[in-house]
Amino acid sequence: MPKKERKRLQVVISDEQDALLTRTAYELSSPERLISKSEVVRLAIEKIAREMGEGEQLDEYRAMLEDEDLRDDG
Repeated sequence: MPKKERKRLQVVISDEQDALLTRTAYELSSPERLISKSEVVRLAIEKIAREMGEGEQLDEYRAMLEDEDLRDDG
C-alpha cells in the first residue's frame, strides 16, 4: 500500500509548549508504542476540528488564541 502523502508544516513554539508536547507524548505512549510529538499535534488538530464541528468550546479556543503565548509573531 502506498504511503499517504503528507504536508509539512513548520511552526515556532515556546519552550513551555515544547515541554507540554513532550510530556503529552510521553503520557500517551505505552511500552508497546511510543507516541511522537508530531502525532500529538495531529491528534490535537483532529480533536479541535471535531469539537468545532460540534459547536463546542469555540469561545474557549478564541480566548486561548488571544493569549500572547499562542499568537503568531508574523
